[in-house]
Amino acid sequence: MRPSLLDPLFAEASALPGVGPKTGKLFDRLLGGSGQPARVLDVLLHLPVSFVDRRNRPKIAQAPLGAVSTLKVRVTEHRPPRGKGPYRVLTEDETGDLTLIFFHANSGWIEKLLPVGATRWVSGLVEIFDFYRQMVHPDRVLDEAGLKALPPVEPVYGLTEGLFQRVAAKAAAAALDRLPALPEWLDDKNLRAAGWGTFAASLSQLHHPQQPADIAPEGPFWARLAYDELLSHQLALRLVRARMQKLGGRAQTGDGALTARILRALPFALTGDQQNAFAEISADLASERRMLRLLQGDVGSGKTLVALLAMAQVIESGRQTALMAPTEILARQHYATIRPLAEACGLTAALITGRDKVAERRATLEGFASGAIQIAIGTHALVQDDVAFADLGLAVIDEQHRFGVNQRVTLADKGACVDVLTMTATPIPRTLALAYFGDMEVSSLREKPPGRKPIDTRAVNAARIDEVVAGLARAVEAGARVYWVCPLVEGSEDSDLAAAKDRVEDLRQIFGDRVGLVHGQMKGRDKDAAMAAFSAGETKILVATTVIEVGVNVPEATIMVIEHAERFGLAQLHQLRGRVGRGAAKSSCILLYCQPLGDTARARLEILRDTEDGFRIAEEDLRLRGEGEVLGARQSGAPGFRIARLDLHAALLRMARDEAERVLEQDPQLTGARGETLRLLLYLFERDSALRLLRAG
Repeated sequence: MRPSLLDPLFAEASALPGVGPKTGKLFDRLLGGSGQPARVLDVLLHLPVSFVDRRNRPKIAQAPLGAVSTLKVRVTEHRPPRGKGPYRVLTEDETGDLTLIFFHANSGWIEKLLPVGATRWVSGLVEIFDFYRQMVHPDRVLDEAGLKALPPVEPVYGLTEGLFQRVAAKAAAAALDRLPALPEWLDDKNLRAAGWGTFAASLSQLHHPQQPADIAPEGPFWARLAYDELLSHQLALRLVRARMQKLGGRAQTGDGALTARILRALPFALTGDQQNAFAEISADLASERRMLRLLQGDVGSGKTLVALLAMAQVIESGRQTALMAPTEILARQHYATIRPLAEACGLTAALITGRDKVAERRATLEGFASGAIQIAIGTHALVQDDVAFADLGLAVIDEQHRFGVNQRVTLADKGACVDVLTMTATPIPRTLALAYFGDMEVSSLREKPPGRKPIDTRAVNAARIDEVVAGLARAVEAGARVYWVCPLVEGSEDSDLAAAKDRVEDLRQIFGDRVGLVHGQMKGRDKDAAMAAFSAGETKILVATTVIEVGVNVPEATIMVIEHAERFGLAQLHQLRGRVGRGAAKSSCILLYCQPLGDTARARLEILRDTEDGFRIAEEDLRLRGEGEVLGARQSGAPGFRIARLDLHAALLRMARDEAERVLEQDPQLTGARGETLRLLLYLFERDSALRLLRAG
């Protein structure tokens, strides 16, 4: 149970003074989870994204243009609007005059706020209009008492529609008042070496900065909280791993007959990386320890085949296997790849998703429960309560970062001593591998199977789209198949981004019914039909959203067009490009971009043109965009960090890893004096599921 000391932080944000039910709903929208209202803790950890510096207090004549200044002025005259013009208030000091401009303002309110003859402090942007200095809608109009209460540096928070900065700042201050006196969980030596203050003092400084440097993510106050979050995550990962190892494993050696049969059925030899990865996995399976391994490989590096060989070894030892994928398209693609090879070797495989017919599902579940089905492939439907196995020996989890730790554990708990192999087609930079998969051993596939040809990648200005379409027409007549990816499903008046439905209509005017459409909002059966038509060659151009990013395998597709390529992340562009170049024919990728290109977008397109090495691309993506883009870490179920930024805090992550290992070596159950304080840390950053695993033994 959560310690009662922390209860004030887990109360609803709507209970904070000055928030209330109406504003509370806005905080729920901004900070709440799915079906969970925002809490005091969420407000507390919602750190400023920027600041307004109100320390500059010059005379009117010296106020810099286009910058925020806080000026002491005397009100000399009111000029109410004529017609639809603004309300003007004339002010002055000994160096010059300043006109305050108010649009659609209440004259009574302005007269009360700025009475003629009064001295006031006004804060806002100073600009020149018609040779006169003016300030449009001052941010603050204060008397001397108000000035004393004005923060020198005002934090700026991320907001949602209807929520205002002052309300967010007051809520943060009220949340700070609710923060209980917490014991220190960090080692004194580390604290002194880093020059950090306490958790509470750091939070206070971030919400009440005295200078801009106070809220810099690389500064000491942010760094202290980032380290706390990283330490909580590293502790949780190690507790999960310790539990897996404590539960022990079962040696799954097999006789090699099935794996040999699969290798003989292949029309090619394994790459050296595939051989090495399978050797590592095979040794894990054969040991008495539970396997927890990540298999990472670039697009088309052959991860599924390595996973199938691992499954075969487990089946040789008399047990069942399961492969879980995050989307139905990806699950079906794995099924289409694995089933022919499995059946050729006398193995049974079945697919389970969220939309199976009742009779189909019942038969599949019976096959799992009886052991008649040796390979189960599915979506998160595999972790539902009604799925039971006769003897599950291996759980393979694809695109691991799209699942939470709990889903991984739930699938592993479907059997006794289940080994776990997770896979990702997004090569992970070392920093991220440590942060997200620190509880696992890692095998990497860097080589591509023989026959994979380089993809000719070109960046083309969207103004030349007619030339691109003309080129596609020639290619389609010659038998080519084409993916055309758009960032949106439907267009809107507020966006100039290309939408798949609009692009389909445009292309059908030229290519007729040879153009298909697939996107994430379609019903599953409609998506399957669109993919099947493209795979069979009934349609030649498939317009799609990023739903085809992973798992789609049509070797005949040789051209990838990505519209508004500047809007996609580098790793995502690389994944999309990997949908072509899967057959014997030469393939190309056209990156359509719109001007003007920002520096980051230009760098992304240049890197993609220069290399197909997914590991290098992943490192560059982390440098350019941070971990959220590289791993899709803002998606539901991903471990994502609220405060830590791995592009800035990689050194802190290594410190946290070493500290977590040291702590758990000395106190594996976290029952000592410091262990109890670290339990508070796990609850604060909501990594307490690891504690539940600890209690479960």
